[in-house]
Amino acid sequence: MKISTVSRQKQKKLYVREKAVILCILTGLFLLAVIFAQELCPYDPYAQDYSMVLSPPSPAHPFGTDRYGRDMLSRVIAGARTSVFSALFLAAATSAAGTAAGMICGYFGGRIDGAVMGIADLCVAFPSLVFALAIAALLNGGMENAVLALSLVSWPKYARLARSRTLTLKQADFIQAARVAGGSSLQILTRHILPNLLGRMLVTASLDVGTMMMELAGLSFLGLGASPPSAEWGSMMSGGRSMLQTYPWTVITPGIGIFVSVALFNLLGDALRDWLTFQGEEIGG
Repeated sequence: MKISTVSRQKQKKLYVREKAVILCILTGLFLLAVIFAQELCPYDPYAQDYSMVLSPPSPAHPFGTDRYGRDMLSRVIAGARTSVFSALFLAAATSAAGTAAGMICGYFGGRIDGAVMGIADLCVAFPSLVFALAIAALLNGGMENAVLALSLVSWPKYARLARSRTLTLKQADFIQAARVAGGSSLQILTRHILPNLLGRMLVTASLDVGTMMMELAGLSFLGLGASPPSAEWGSMMSGGRSMLQTYPWTVITPGIGIFVSVALFNLLGDALRDWLTFQGEEIGG
């Protein structure tokens, strides 16, 4: 029985590790393709050809063309750079800012904790996308303002997670030992507390990339993000929404880009979470 249990644990460990490695490789290849998106486009994504207006999918244009005769496949590929990199930047910025705020609040407490967490509670009190819509509208739209608006409403999640974990860690024996050894607050935060937060924050950020990508696409769809003729998935879907029943590829093809990207990052986040959970159980056991 014991041998069987050990064998199952080894198989589980191998499966979780292989899944995480495969998804990391796939995500890396996907990001590499996004980086070289311009070179992968079969046509100029902004070149208009009025002789090919709204052509259905064909061998020459696998995703069809839009109302200006632009190749939809090229525009979807080019739009990946804007959509994916904007979401990655947003996830990185909000996770870094939220983690730093949560660590400081959890470690020092007092008025700093009360003030920052009060602002976080205020942000959480409103639906995040509705709050972001209001902020983006006040800033007159644009992709940069859409990213800023979403960053202002997304950081509280990371701050709360980091604060909760910091409150637990600062009572640990190794933190007390670091204080006795003369470590400063900055050294304790950066050398002892932060490394214990990185795994959890990385998983949360990975899972959030897909959500942020959809929120950015939503703002662009409503005219508060990227604006035409920019190749951005939400903006492209907005431009073709009036033709959904007659020329569905103008909406479906950028939707495919969103679906594939969101699914990939969600699967990556799940795999990293499973791997880190398994590692924690292994260490704890």
